[in-house]
Amino acid sequence: MTQPLAIQWIDARERNVDRKMTELRRKLSPRGDIVSEAGRRRTLEIFGKSLTPQQIVEMICRDVDERGLSALLDYNKRIDRAEITPETLRVGETELVAAHRQAEPAFLQTLRNIRDNIRTFQSAILHKDSRIERPGGYLAERYRPMRRVGICVPGGAAAYPSTVLMTAVPAQAAGVKELAVIAPPTKFGSNNPDLLATCWELGITEVYRMGGAQGVAALAYGIAIHKGEPNEETIVPKVDKIVGPGNLFVALAKKFVFGEVDIDSIAGPSEVVVIVDSTTEPDYTAFDMLAQAEHSPGASILIGWDKTALEKTVAAIEKQLSRMERGELARQSLEDFGAVIVVRDAEEACAVTDAIAPEHLHIATQNAEELADRISYAGAMFLGNHTPVAVGDYAAGPSHVLPTSGTARFASGLTCNDFLRANSILHFDRSGLAVMADDVRRLATKEGLAAHRESVEVRLKEIK
Repeated sequence: MTQPLAIQWIDARERNVDRKMTELRRKLSPRGDIVSEAGRRRTLEIFGKSLTPQQIVEMICRDVDERGLSALLDYNKRIDRAEITPETLRVGETELVAAHRQAEPAFLQTLRNIRDNIRTFQSAILHKDSRIERPGGYLAERYRPMRRVGICVPGGAAAYPSTVLMTAVPAQAAGVKELAVIAPPTKFGSNNPDLLATCWELGITEVYRMGGAQGVAALAYGIAIHKGEPNEETIVPKVDKIVGPGNLFVALAKKFVFGEVDIDSIAGPSEVVVIVDSTTEPDYTAFDMLAQAEHSPGASILIGWDKTALEKTVAAIEKQLSRMERGELARQSLEDFGAVIVVRDAEEACAVTDAIAPEHLHIATQNAEELADRISYAGAMFLGNHTPVAVGDYAAGPSHVLPTSGTARFASGLTCNDFLRANSILHFDRSGLAVMADDVRRLATKEGLAAHRESVEVRLKEIK
């Protein structure tokens, strides 16, 4: 007999849904102070004392910055139990080529199909240089790609070639020439043939056996042999930006090194909100909910005004849990971080969704496009019964690196434009300067900045 699913039901018509959702979000956000008992034991084993994730990350990042290679290899050994040497830190070209040659032809074709989908979409939205004419001159905005970008690829519970595609291809569409991929030295990370084959297929030849906070720090600060000495040799050049998902330690490390380098976001666990009505197919929605829950942790939130539709969906989830390979992990996520929210109507469903600002929003209703127009905050929207989140995760074109933990209120998903930096260009002749001179004089005088004012005056004096 299928065990009943103890998922939380919230009636938005009677209770304070904001408080309930805040409680859920606190559990999932990368605050740095929520640790499992197993995590505490592992911390004591590695560091010999009880530390919060935030303290661990700060210690590792500072240590890698100060001691460089020796600290990086030490943490690889202590945390990942991997004996990495300076010679094996970077995956050799021979290994990359071998992985690519051994890959199934159908897998390589899938990589090419998805690469093309991503490149087509990202190229279509790429910022273009612009210029406007002004009296006596012009103004322009110019975009140039970043020189070097680091990509974090998880490698704990599964291998993620999709992460390489969804980060590297947008960067390549922007024109980034140097891409450095890091993944933990595990069977699902930098030792995974499918991951290595993906990198080679995309033209990425820099792949490093390192993950976690130490990998992020290595990308941010660079790693050299004989650091500070005349014979110093750089083996991991520092990057300009770090992108890609990871666990809590990766998220906190990216937060720590921000300012030294740019980052894409400080991401928490995966999440989805699904809005349903009487026309939604319960079995479809069941797998939409399970797809996020199986990340474990992952938040799956169901919203609707038809209670019968909600009950049918929960029943469908219960039926499928026992059949799923990661069913018990998904059940735990649904019970710890999931919710079913009953609302009065579609209008309230939109308001509650905006308050949550989810990473993924699947509107599986009859009037999905109409509801989408009424919702402002979501990382990515999936409309209709035949657009599962998995299409966006794997194949469609937009990146699956999206804002989590409510940050869709102010943040956006990763795009090619995040790998560009812009600078403005101003060019005026004497007549153009004269047009703006009085305004510059007046403001400079108000602010007491005489040299600002005189830098204009001197150029407009009559030439003798």
